[in-house]
Parts: sequence; structure tokens; C-alpha cells
Amino acid sequence: MKVKNCMFGENPSPLENRADELRAELRSEDPDALAARTGSIYTPAGDSSGEFKLVFWNQEAILSFPGLIASDAHSEKPLNPFDQALLLYYFHISDGTPQSGEWISFTELPDGKFYAQAFQGYTGSELLKTFGNDSDAFMEANENLNGRREFFANISYSYQVLPRLALMVACWLGDEDFPASYRILFDAAAGYHLSTDGCAILGGQLARRLIKAKST
Repeated sequence: MKVKNCMFGENPSPLENRADELRAELRSEDPDALAARTGSIYTPAGDSSGEFKLVFWNQEAILSFPGLIASDAHSEKPLNPFDQALLLYYFHISDGTPQSGEWISFTELPDGKFYAQAFQGYTGSELLKTFGNDSDAFMEANENLNGRREFFANISYSYQVLPRLALMVACWLGDEDFPASYRILFDAAAGYHLSTDGCAILGGQLARRLIKAKST
């Protein structure tokens, strides 16, 4: 497995600091090859320029080339620096490996076991604090985010965050002996498309989106 770790945790600064370096590296690559690897659609505009189109968190995004600035396809507003950097890392790392359709835990990602406790702390533990054993609220929040219902655990929903990278949030309801449990899982091919730290950030984003969706 090709693995590139940038070790940026949840702090956006290292991502943003590397953004220009990644743009410089990506400009030297063939845009058609980049599109094939990332599952995006490249449309040339002449003079060696064009744009990539892809779906990111259920929204169509555009990544210009060779500028490599990401924007919302509908509003045409640039994405925030944090999401810009995540997309650049995705284009930098993704090698075109198809999704497996199998789900793995964070500990099964490259070097994931070293950060699993922290990851669970700001994802599964926070979801437990928010939803507890309230299955209706958990399902409603996922429906609000257009999650896809999966047959896993007691309740689970998947999210196609990037063209070749999917996440799933799973809930095991509690009883008189065991409390409820929540975990965010990844398609087994995730390591071919984003570093483990990048996957951690996407997992944290999903948890925060679900928590926010409960209050709406």
C-alpha cells in the first residue's frame, strides 16, 4: 500500500502551510491522469488550463488547473483553506485504487493504532455524549446529512466524502449491561487515497456534522 503521512492531526496549520508546495508538485502532473486517479472529471479550457469537478461532502466542487484553487461549483466561492488543503492532499495521494466495499476501524489504517484512542475521543465518544441511546435522534441527524443507510451494527450510515473515499458511522445501542457505542469506520482502501491523519480529520468532520445536525 502506498502511504504518505503528513502528520497534521486536527491542527489545520500544517495542511495550509503545505498547500502551495502540493500545488507546485501537482502542476507538473498530467491532468487527465490526475482525474483518472481521483475519480474526478477534467475539462480542458485551452492553453494547458482547465478544471476538475468532483463531489466533496455531497457538494460539487471545482478545482482549477493549473491554479489548483478549489471552489464551490454553485456559489463559485473558494472553499475554506482547510478544505482546500484536504482536496490537495487527496489529489496528491490518491492512486486510483477502487473502493473495497469493506469497512475497517481507524486502528487498521496505517499507524492508526497509535492515534486510535485520541480519534475515538473526539469522534465516537462525542457522538455518545450527544446521542446516547436515542436512536431516533441519531437516525434523524444522519438523514439530515443525506447519509446512506447501511446494514451494519444496530444503526449505520455511510458517506461518500470523496469520489474514492467513503466513511461510515455505526451505532451499537446499549442495554442494562452495556452502554451505547459509536464508531466511525473507513472503506478498507482509504489508505490509498489519503493519509491516516487526513482520514482522522474527515472522521472528526463527520462527527461534528452529525452533532450539529441534531440541533437543527
